[in-house]
Amino acid sequence: MVTVAGGSRRAVQPPATAAPAPGGAGPPVDVRRSRRRSRTVSAYRDGERTVVLIPARFSRAEEREWVERMVSRLDAADRRRNPGEQDLLERACDLSRRYLDDLAQPASVTWVDNQQHRWGSCTPADASIRLSTRLQGVPGWVLDYVLLHELAHLVVPTHSRAFWRLLEAYPRTERARGFLAGLDHAAGRDPASGAEDEAEDEAPADAPAAPLDELVLDVDELDVDELDVREAADPARSSTG
Repeated sequence: MVTVAGGSRRAVQPPATAAPAPGGAGPPVDVRRSRRRSRTVSAYRDGERTVVLIPARFSRAEEREWVERMVSRLDAADRRRNPGEQDLLERACDLSRRYLDDLAQPASVTWVDNQQHRWGSCTPADASIRLSTRLQGVPGWVLDYVLLHELAHLVVPTHSRAFWRLLEAYPRTERARGFLAGLDHAAGRDPASGAEDEAEDEAPADAPAAPLDELVLDVDELDVDELDVREAADPARSSTG
């Protein structure tokens, strides 16, 4: 169902790329028209609902086209932020090749929801890596750091100098560690209480804020590739580093 703000309710075929809701119905979409909006269309998630903001001048055909376009783009962004386990394994193998000279050979990477005090863990004996589901939604470069951290542990189990040297090739190591420590701080949790040893840095005072997820497209640039997708991180999530 698509609800047009300021107008009547009417049934609309849901976008083909939208994830089906339980029972086979399409996910709810709110279409909101604005006379002050003339050149852009934006969309964001509001819980289980998708909100699409369009210019008031749009025809019904343009409305349907842009609802489908924006929901498709948001779905793609969701998949990038919350990859499946096969995607995670392929991502980990690529990171090992790029930054660790292929020293780590992960056998599996899985999401788990029972790691309340860690972002990730691994078992060198079977080359398995586990990531906390609390990481779902963080920026990709933060997820890559956690993957690299666990990949490095497949090579060096401890937090020794040899371990940290393995991570030196990744250019966002310190930034990612600060980001995660900032989430700890926002959640009221002391990063020093985690599993890492004294080599762990303190969280920066200006840890990044968490903006609302939103995608914005210029309606005059139908083939635009560069999207303004602001990835949000849940400040309530915590980690041990």
